[in-house]
Amino acid sequence: MIRSMTAFAAGERSTEWGVLSGELRAVNHRFLELGLRLPDELRAFEAVLRERVSARVSRGKLDLVLRLRTTVAGDALQVDEALVGRLAALAQRLDAGFPNLQVQFTELLQFPGVLQSRGLDADALQREALAVLDAVLDDFVAAREREGGKMAQVIGERAEAIAGIAAEVRTLVPQIRAGQRAKLEARLADLSQPADPGRLEQELVIWLQKLDVDEELDRLDSHLVELRRILKGGKEPVGRRLDFLLQEFNREANTLGSKSVDARTSNAAVELKVLIDQIREQIQNIE
Repeated sequence: MIRSMTAFAAGERSTEWGVLSGELRAVNHRFLELGLRLPDELRAFEAVLRERVSARVSRGKLDLVLRLRTTVAGDALQVDEALVGRLAALAQRLDAGFPNLQVQFTELLQFPGVLQSRGLDADALQREALAVLDAVLDDFVAAREREGGKMAQVIGERAEAIAGIAAEVRTLVPQIRAGQRAKLEARLADLSQPADPGRLEQELVIWLQKLDVDEELDRLDSHLVELRRILKGGKEPVGRRLDFLLQEFNREANTLGSKSVDARTSNAAVELKVLIDQIREQIQNIE
């Protein structure tokens, strides 16, 4: 199954601590690059979240955002009074040195460890976070596959067009050879000195062999078989493989153009390169 690299998915889940929501979006990238934005409650799970994403996605620049909208009651929060007492004692000792120093109550609550949440089960919260992420990943992968299916259809249409051009060139090759042979023989007939027929035939064969494109057409057919196989393949990422295969397509088209001595095959080589470029544009967005 062909997958696009661009996609977006979102989801949310109600938990005992509030509503846990997630968003995942991606754009093209040569490798997997994952950026995370997490609330403080989930930062301890970053490595686990990264591992879960990389198990499902292999390429793309991804941005994962998880949010926790807390709905807990006020009595779920508690103040570490012992810590506050130590801070108060320290403030009294330093008061003489800083007579103008004032600390607001809200500032005191922001001191690490002063305000604590009771009943936060880290294991349960991790399970909830992974459940949200799995649901988002399911939608994300499905979106990639839907878009990938459309791209596979476009690539398949271009591949059939390439096959048609290759088949047409095959029918033209015998005509072109015969025409080139007749043209060369006519030129030789105009020579004032007769030439050795055996030597002329040998040189003619060598010259026509240099113009032979059967091998290039055979390789094009082979590449088309591989391209169709990849398009019908499984769930493994195929973007890099397709990119390499397109380089081989382009090489055959270039050789066909360089060997051309006829306007029809020259035009065919140009049309092939146009179709190959159109396929390349598509595979730049394939995982």
